[in-house]
Amino acid sequence: MRESVRVILAQPRGFCAGVERAIEIVEAALEQYGPPIYVRHEIVHNPRVVENLRAKGVRFVEQIDQVPAGAVTVFSAHGVSRKVEQDAVARDLRSLDATCPLVSKVHIEGRRYSERGYDIILIGHENHPEVEGTIGQIPGSVLLVSSVADVQALRVRDPAKVAYITQTTLSVDDTRDVIEALRRRFPRIVGPDVKDICYATQNRQSAVRELASLVDVVLVVGARNSSNSNRLCEVGSDSGTQSYLVEHPSQFDPAWLAGKKSIGITAGASTPEELVQDVIDRLREYVDLQISTMDGIIETVRFSLPPELASTGC
Repeated sequence: MRESVRVILAQPRGFCAGVERAIEIVEAALEQYGPPIYVRHEIVHNPRVVENLRAKGVRFVEQIDQVPAGAVTVFSAHGVSRKVEQDAVARDLRSLDATCPLVSKVHIEGRRYSERGYDIILIGHENHPEVEGTIGQIPGSVLLVSSVADVQALRVRDPAKVAYITQTTLSVDDTRDVIEALRRRFPRIVGPDVKDICYATQNRQSAVRELASLVDVVLVVGARNSSNSNRLCEVGSDSGTQSYLVEHPSQFDPAWLAGKKSIGITAGASTPEELVQDVIDRLREYVDLQISTMDGIIETVRFSLPPELASTGC
């Protein structure tokens, strides 16, 4: 007789509004202009999403000079630098900006502080595409910090004129210690209100923290190059529950079920729900499942498409 295991699905999980908008922009561009559509960088960090779009005629490139002159080009949800925008204009590309509006808001805040003569400190992860885009959107020097130790090594022009901004895929919890260290070092530092932190990142981390208290093991469905998916796995582990990142159902190890009566499943903000369901189907190969969804925030945020695509009805 097969063992029965309880499965609790996190709420919320999976796609956020910024990711949904980015994918909708690419889909609408395909409908309006036809393939091929070029996308600089992965539109979002998930192989399933990327492969589905590639099959429809999307071509992903890392550099603008890989795009034929005059072609339709989409900038990914992570945002791009001013130089990339200028290079696109120089190549006469028809550019569509799928930058998440919350990322764009960070760009605007950073430029506003820079224009007022502040040294800008960006809390984020080196080499992340969002960080590279943000640094490239702000004139002047932007100092990147990832830890409290980085704060101690900072050198600024005027300690009374310092401002900070944050990578959107970091939550309030992720940035709290660094912000406190910045405020101790620079008592007059200014920065965004807590409410300006990405709602989706915070909601998913809060949900997985609660989920971890209810189950024996947590599965995070998401890509290995997804910052927020990796962080969800860390949050689960930090909560004292074994947690595993599953990029594809084939990566699930049935040994993780040994002695487990309950499994929690969540998904990164760039993970489609179909991939979550595929992982559930994989679990069913080994055990019977009793599935429920935890109580949690129902996200209703929606971002509109660019005006040139809004008429497609997507």
